[in-house]
Amino acid sequence: MKLNLTHAAIVCLAATMAAPVLAQDSGADTFKTKCLMCHGADGTGNTPAGKAFKAASLKDPMVVTKSNEELATVIKTGKDKLTDDQIKAVIAYIRALPN
Repeated sequence: MKLNLTHAAIVCLAATMAAPVLAQDSGADTFKTKCLMCHGADGTGNTPAGKAFKAASLKDPMVVTKSNEELATVIKTGKDKLTDDQIKAVIAYIRALPN
């Protein structure tokens, strides 16, 4: 019985510690699967698809100065539909892209 409680405690602790890592990675993962083709790894939009669709550079001052709410509105009108949680995670990710 004592071993089962110890094992359960370790599993719960591991799950608690892993949750923030998964949450942090979700923005990067969503960006890579939904946004990378047009915006590119650096966010500049300098890709063939980005040029064809006139994707905005995520480093452009007009984009950088937008509020999270304004960015969310723009993302909601994008090609791929994202959930509100995915949008929040992607915005956090693009805000962390190097300048």
